[in-house]
Amino acid sequence: MSIHVALNHVTHYRYDRPIHLGPQVIRLRPCPHARTRILSYSMRVLPSEHFINWQQDPQANYLARMVFPEKTTEFRIEVDFVAEMAVHNPFDFFLEPAAENFPFSYPAEQAHELQPYRACLTPTPKFGAYLSTIPHKKVRTIDFLVGLNQRLQQDISYTIRLEPGVQTPEETLNKRSGSCRDSAWLLVQLLRHLGFAARFVSGYLIQLAPDVKSLDGPSGPEVDFTDLHAWCEVYLPGAGWIGFDPTSGLMAGEGHIPVACSPDPSSAAPVTGALDACECEFEHSMQITRIWEAPRVTKPYTEDSWVEIDAMGGQVDADLERMDVRLTQGGEPTFVSVEDRDGAEWNTEAMGPTKRILAASLLDKLRHEYAPNGLRHYGQGKWYPGEQLPRWSLNIFWRKDGEPLWSNPNLVADESIDYGVTAEDGEAFLKGVAERLGVHPRWVFPAFEDVWYYLWRERRLPENVDPFDSRLDDELERDRLRKVYMQGLDKVIGHALPIARSYDAEHWQSGSWFLRDERCYLIPGDSAVGYRLPLDSQPWCSPGDFPYINQPDPTVAQPPLPSYPQLRIRVGDAPRRTAGKAYDSGLYPISSSQLEAEERPRMFESAGWITRTAMCAEPRNGKLYIFMPPTVCLEDYLEILAAVEATAESMGLPIIIEGYEPPRDTRLTVLRVTPDPGVIEVNVQPASSWEELTRHTNFLYEAAHQTRLSTEKFMLDGRHTGTGGGNHFVLGGATPNDSPFLRRPDLLASMVAYWHNHPALSYLFSGLFIGPTSQAPRVDEARHESVRELEVAFEELRRQNAQFNNVPPWMIDRVLRNLLVDVTGNTHRAEFCIDKLYSPDSATGRLGLLEMRAFEMPPHARMSLAQQLLMRALIARFWQTPYQPSSLIRWGTGLHDRFMLPHFVWDDLCDVIEELNQAGYAFKTDWFAPHFEFRFPHIGEMDVHNVHMDLRMALEPWHVMGEEGTSGGTVRYVDSSLERIQVKVNGFIEGRHIVTCNGEALPLHPTGVQGEYVAGVRYRAWQPPNCLHPTIGVHAPLTFDLVDTWMHRSLGGCQYHVAHPGGRNYDVFPVNAYEAEARRLARFFHIGHTPGEVRVDKRHLNPDFPLTLDLRLT
Repeated sequence: MSIHVALNHVTHYRYDRPIHLGPQVIRLRPCPHARTRILSYSMRVLPSEHFINWQQDPQANYLARMVFPEKTTEFRIEVDFVAEMAVHNPFDFFLEPAAENFPFSYPAEQAHELQPYRACLTPTPKFGAYLSTIPHKKVRTIDFLVGLNQRLQQDISYTIRLEPGVQTPEETLNKRSGSCRDSAWLLVQLLRHLGFAARFVSGYLIQLAPDVKSLDGPSGPEVDFTDLHAWCEVYLPGAGWIGFDPTSGLMAGEGHIPVACSPDPSSAAPVTGALDACECEFEHSMQITRIWEAPRVTKPYTEDSWVEIDAMGGQVDADLERMDVRLTQGGEPTFVSVEDRDGAEWNTEAMGPTKRILAASLLDKLRHEYAPNGLRHYGQGKWYPGEQLPRWSLNIFWRKDGEPLWSNPNLVADESIDYGVTAEDGEAFLKGVAERLGVHPRWVFPAFEDVWYYLWRERRLPENVDPFDSRLDDELERDRLRKVYMQGLDKVIGHALPIARSYDAEHWQSGSWFLRDERCYLIPGDSAVGYRLPLDSQPWCSPGDFPYINQPDPTVAQPPLPSYPQLRIRVGDAPRRTAGKAYDSGLYPISSSQLEAEERPRMFESAGWITRTAMCAEPRNGKLYIFMPPTVCLEDYLEILAAVEATAESMGLPIIIEGYEPPRDTRLTVLRVTPDPGVIEVNVQPASSWEELTRHTNFLYEAAHQTRLSTEKFMLDGRHTGTGGGNHFVLGGATPNDSPFLRRPDLLASMVAYWHNHPALSYLFSGLFIGPTSQAPRVDEARHESVRELEVAFEELRRQNAQFNNVPPWMIDRVLRNLLVDVTGNTHRAEFCIDKLYSPDSATGRLGLLEMRAFEMPPHARMSLAQQLLMRALIARFWQTPYQPSSLIRWGTGLHDRFMLPHFVWDDLCDVIEELNQAGYAFKTDWFAPHFEFRFPHIGEMDVHNVHMDLRMALEPWHVMGEEGTSGGTVRYVDSSLERIQVKVNGFIEGRHIVTCNGEALPLHPTGVQGEYVAGVRYRAWQPPNCLHPTIGVHAPLTFDLVDTWMHRSLGGCQYHVAHPGGRNYDVFPVNAYEAEARRLARFFHIGHTPGEVRVDKRHLNPDFPLTLDLRLT
């Protein structure tokens, strides 16, 4: 959004005696064609007794001719103006086809008009030599000009020169330095000799300190800066005058405000005129002041505002602690890459070539901050239908008691380094682990690819292809076959060690698997060896004898874990290292479990003694991957891990841990980095206080920024979308028994009811995809009957609590599980997701957690913290005073009519803030102004006949289409071609004024403020081949008129172009917020009313959507 800055420029001459001043010409007023909007301008001159005549020179520059009738001892000029610093894209232009490439010739009529700007100085030796080094081969014109401008910036050093006038090009090239005037004049002459029309420009340069420092190259000034400056403009057919600044090597942008554009520098001087001979003292001062800043996501709060927010966080924390709420707060923020914004992996695909690299880099930064002695684990993530391979999951585990899980980070391999590891290293490693765990190392066995499968697969290939180049349609299958045949079918892929805790839980056991084949043949695939072991080939076992591994119950209290030294002592004793030899020599007695390990099961005998879990070692890409086996309890997992680290230490071999994770346990903390479609998702660890939450959030955003990950993604038209992956907030307790939602079910009911009655909480912070078929729909979206069912559920929870003074956790789940769902019954795709509250499915579902899924990823860490503070304050309020309305509001179709408009969303949020203030929490609505600007971008505004009209983007639910068949099954597309705009007017006279859009009257609705009305306009923004009502075309541009019904004429109007008004078809997404804002601003015109007589027919509006004009029905 724009920033209004006030520039003050004082030029003061003091003379040693009274003198006569001749007529003075002052060129310090921004040109009428300046792209930067000047909101106000003032010039004050001393002596005050003077005559002034504003005029324009032959180039249409403003100049003031001043005559001073009396002698004076001083001459002072003070210029003060306010400029709107809104982003302009300097590349936003087209060229005529004939001028697309350099060299080109101007048309005869243009060449005649441009003669003054093509006048060349006589070439001098240095100038001629420099000119000859510039290539004249055919190249795109804009590339040629940008390249020449950058070259000049590198060849000519900048220096401050106080002498008047401009150096000749020869002098500048001799010195290899010059002021901005000298570089600009040199570039003008070079371009003229190359056939371009160029002019010299003097003006003001405004540079504002950036909100975000650049990762690459200079970030700009540290403080706001302004000065007089000079640059060059080139006339390009089809584009007009385009500015180039050879001092910086950049194109002229919104900070370049011209005051004089002329063929020669002499007619661009700020002040010219004669005076008597005298001694003179000269003073010059310039300053820039920000007088108004629109709320923006790159700097959402001033430091004073943030101090207030932080203090409120402390107050809420004190209340939560006083009331023993025991609230913890985590989440799942998402990020996208700052590179390759158009790549599939950052838009639609879950996996991609750079995601894992960036995720590993981010994970490493997080590990250094939170768990330098934690366990880095490369595990398996989500695996959805239709995906050939499961997604990866990069994890950090660390102990809450502060003890290390892994003490030497140098023993963790870097995935980008080839350590030259072989299968023999893997075998030796597993034997070392076996000895440390007290089992015989001879149970380690190799694993091979399935020879019979690949021979069969080769036979199925077409006759005219080769296994090394199979030409299969499936890319993964092609790569798999090529890899297997290149490495050879007899190659050892990895080794496995059967390992499990014995039945008596006193020692470890291992043994043979007695496979039917002479070798262990892996299941074909691309996963790690541990996921491809032929477990179904193990000897048969009856269900009663099968050694099932069940996750521990999270509600059961656990004893303290053994310390890290104790674990290392268990696996690091000297006798254990020679355990294999000791068993062979008979030094150690052979236990019954070891005897069973060598006993081959008889036919149809239940082989319950077989060790059915295994750890594996697999050399992959020059690194050794250790696949961890599943264990019953965390203590067993830590003992195996200690043996792995001790073995890696003795061999001096860095490794990577993969496979099964440690059992879920409240004594461990975990942080994950995983892929999701279009984003990288970080599952952050829960925080138990506001201070901890603030520290976690700020560090995560900064670490992601340093990893070249961003929270900003944009649509082609420049609209900000967050990341598209959401920022789900997870609320709960340190353990399920501490969860405030299980201890006080009325708290959960209060949250659900309050969100229902205040739709602003659903829509202000959500993503673009809203509606009944979205990823996090409200309960009442498309399921209106659920509102009554919710009331019944809340009443039943109150009844149970009143009758028994307790509601068991399973009842809370049963009462709400079938209501907090989407339209298909999915509990995970709901605004309030309780599938990890107390689900009967598994221990991982009984964690006491509530996931708020409707939140989009905020671009700034402090915006995210403000959202979380709002939730913490509401929880504190509802814990003290449950929210129990007499009934839930039946919003009906008004939900997608009224609350799609920014005015009503903000009005509803103000009610929420007011209620929090009444509860003792002094929130301010200004704290959520950045969220409002992010969610509802400002399009433009217009003032005409004392009526102010303001346009903002509104919300529009996306429609999910019906299923369509594809080669892999069925798909459903989303129709996002409809958009909505809010029109808000002030000073409106009802009965006289009508606001129209494309000739149709808007259903303006009074807001309660005198003369203020609001309405929405629904229109088709683009026309995809597959959409709802595909025969309805695009409504572009949208022309808004203020119509006077007494005169039947438009008093004024503005235009919003759904696409670029010049016909530019963007192929790539904006690279940053500046380009995105420039694309948005380029589509709004302050002019463009409907000419002639205007008569408006008042149509019958849709009673279901009384606030919205649907242009599809006109």
